[in-house]
Amino acid sequence: MKYDILKVSDIEKTIPFYIEYYNEVEGAQWTEETAYKRIHQVVTTEDSYGLTLSIDNSIIGFAMGYFVQYDDGKSYDLIEIVISHRYQRKGIGTMFMKELERRVKELGAFLIQMEVVNDEMHNNFYGKLGYRDVKNLILKSKII
Repeated sequence: MKYDILKVSDIEKTIPFYIEYYNEVEGAQWTEETAYKRIHQVVTTEDSYGLTLSIDNSIIGFAMGYFVQYDDGKSYDLIEIVISHRYQRKGIGTMFMKELERRVKELGAFLIQMEVVNDEMHNNFYGKLGYRDVKNLILKSKII
């Protein structure tokens, strides 16, 4: 397995398994256009940082997010981590997250935070990595 910095030029290679995972596994309705827009928005954000995961020179996963500055340091906001469906449940996502954690810590982050779907699968995956629900924040939304 090989880890590389996620670049704009990698976006086209990530779209097929992004769509495959979200549409087939989670019942979403991503298109090539909307998936490109989503990934491009994050990758081109100031202080963006992401990784690709490759096997035999083929990207099979990626993670993307960005650093956020606070008065006492910076956090890393993880926006997406996607592993091709055929490579899931083999420990690859766990290894990938640990590598991402190591790298963003080296780059100065004291915290990784994210919004995740509140279901058993996501809670198990992130829970085994030590991620916990925060008690001092709550997500607010309004359908307009």
